Amino acid sequence: MATIRFATLCILSLLWPVGAARAVDLVVVVNPACSVARLSRDDVINLYMGRLRKLPDGTPARPIDLLSASGQEKQLFYQRLLSRDLAEVRAYWARLTFSGQASPPVQADSTEEVLTLVQRNPGGIGYVERSRTDARVRIVFELGDK
Repeated sequence: MATIRFATLCILSLLWPVGAARAVDLVVVVNPACSVARLSRDDVINLYMGRLRKLPDGTPARPIDLLSASGQEKQLFYQRLLSRDLAEVRAYWARLTFSGQASPPVQADSTEEVLTLVQRNPGGIGYVERSRTDARVRIVFELGDK
């Protein structure tokens, strides 16, 4: 009887999704020299969708986006911010780029590169996991860990 219980527990543990318990707490960050203390959800949407080209303090904005292959953060960012998947976001940017209306955010290969680019650009704005933030950036919006 104990062997059957053990075998059942082993099988159930294999079926449990790996990483399902790990929540990702995403935040939007800017260069610490930027005078903007907080951004609204609408501000972040408009900056990342090319509708705003300047931060609220007048600094030219430089949104930084992760490459899709760099992890789950990009998918989570757009899902939480816009309730859209990456295919819809790519289609949106393809239309804008083709029409010459705007250029998509700068692409970064990793979270570390996002942090470095934000630090080096006065108007830099990016998104990262809260646990990855450091003195190079300042949090201005929280997407949470839904």
